[in-house]
Amino acid sequence: MADVQSVLAGNSLGAKAFYQMARWIVVTFCRTWLRLSVKGVENIPTSGAFILAPVHRSSMDIPISSAVTRRRMRFMGKDSLWKFKIVGSALSALGAFPVTRGSADLEALKRCIAFVNAGEPLVLFPEGTRQVGDNIAPLFDGAAYVALKTQVPIIPVGIGGSQEVMPSGSFKIRRLRCAAVVGRPIYPATTSGSRAPRGDVRDLTERLSAALQVLLTEALTISRQK
Repeated sequence: MADVQSVLAGNSLGAKAFYQMARWIVVTFCRTWLRLSVKGVENIPTSGAFILAPVHRSSMDIPISSAVTRRRMRFMGKDSLWKFKIVGSALSALGAFPVTRGSADLEALKRCIAFVNAGEPLVLFPEGTRQVGDNIAPLFDGAAYVALKTQVPIIPVGIGGSQEVMPSGSFKIRRLRCAAVVGRPIYPATTSGSRAPRGDVRDLTERLSAALQVLLTEALTISRQK
C-alpha cells in the first residue's frame, strides 16, 4: 500500500488549495456550459468518509460528481498516469489514486478500503463502465463490499443529461442541460469486525440499484425540461 500512503502524504495545504482552484473551474464550467442543477446536497456528509455512487453515462459524470460537494473526493486512475512525477502529483492533489490496469479487482478494492479507512470520501461508479439508456445496468458489488468492510454510508447520485452532452466515443461537449440528484445515505448492515457477508453485500447492492433507478429517472426528468 505504499502508493496509498504516498497519495495521502500529499494532503498538504498547497494540494488542497490546488484542488479547490481546479474544482472552482470545473463547477463554473458545469454551471454555465452544462447549466447543471444539483438537488439533495444536504444528503452528503460534511465530515467523515463515505462512498459517492453515481450512475455512469458519460465521461462528464466525473466532473459532475466533483461539483456536488466541496469536499475532495477520491477517484481511481490508471497507474501509468503517475509515471511522470508532475502529472502524478497533480492527479493526487485532484483526488485521484493509482490502480494497476488489469490487476485483480480485490487489489483495487483494498486500496479503496485504505482510503476510506483514512477518512477520505470515495467515488465508485457501481455500474462499472459507461452505460446507455434510462435504466440502471446490473451493478457490481464493489461499492457495497467497501461500505460493509468500512461501515460507511453509500450516497447514491442520479445524473441526467450527461449522455447527450458527451456520448461515449465523442470528444465534443454539447451545450445541453444536466442535472444531478443526490439521494439519502444508504447505510450498510452492522457487521462484526471487518467481515462482509456475501448475503449482506448482495442486499446492499440491490438497495443501491433501486435507489439509483429512482434518482436517475428524476435527474433525467429535470434535465429534459425546457
